[in-house]
Amino acid sequence: MKPVDCENNREKRAAPPRAVSAAVIKRLPRYHRYLGELLREDRTRISSSELSRRMCVTASQIRQDLNCFGGFGQQGYGYNVRYLYQKIGELLGAEEHYSAVFVGLGHLGHSLVSSAMLERRGIRKLAVFETNPALIGTTVAGIPVLDSAEMETWCREKRVTLAILAVPREQALPCAEALSRAGVRGIWNFSDTELDLRIPGMEIENMHLSDSLLELCYRMRRRTGETT
Repeated sequence: MKPVDCENNREKRAAPPRAVSAAVIKRLPRYHRYLGELLREDRTRISSSELSRRMCVTASQIRQDLNCFGGFGQQGYGYNVRYLYQKIGELLGAEEHYSAVFVGLGHLGHSLVSSAMLERRGIRKLAVFETNPALIGTTVAGIPVLDSAEMETWCREKRVTLAILAVPREQALPCAEALSRAGVRGIWNFSDTELDLRIPGMEIENMHLSDSLLELCYRMRRRTGETT
């Protein structure tokens, strides 16, 4: 099915989430984050105009994005903050109670395991897998470190749904293939290499921190050029 770009096609108001353009989907977590902040401020409703000022996007963009999933707003009232936060959370799978394992315990892997980010989003951290004998049998942030040789069988038995990959790039593909065989449905890949397995039922998000840094450098360079 060809993705529907709801930014330019407002007639497709009831399109299912998987038919929505990637650009819209990438903005959903930002809406969720800002709505969470509004809840902490005890706000009950907000207009698209006020939300646009907070988020520095146009009100039209917000309405068009949300119309991709049915709208959620009411003319003359705006958006019910708690309801919209919950509905976007459902779209993002925040209530799915996914279970996760980590593969690789270098500096980045250690930071990811120690972060509370996953728990805040309802994802259970089950285990870390490593090849270093000195680390196997220890714990990190209360999470057990297990032998990578057991990973495929262990993940299949525990029905793990998500894996966070932080291994050297040459290990990334063999690890991803093993995780796929184990039934893991998603990989958050920090291994500095592109994974594109095209395996049915497997979703992969490739993370490149250097790309984000270079994008920032580009914007700084462009701004410098504009002011000289």
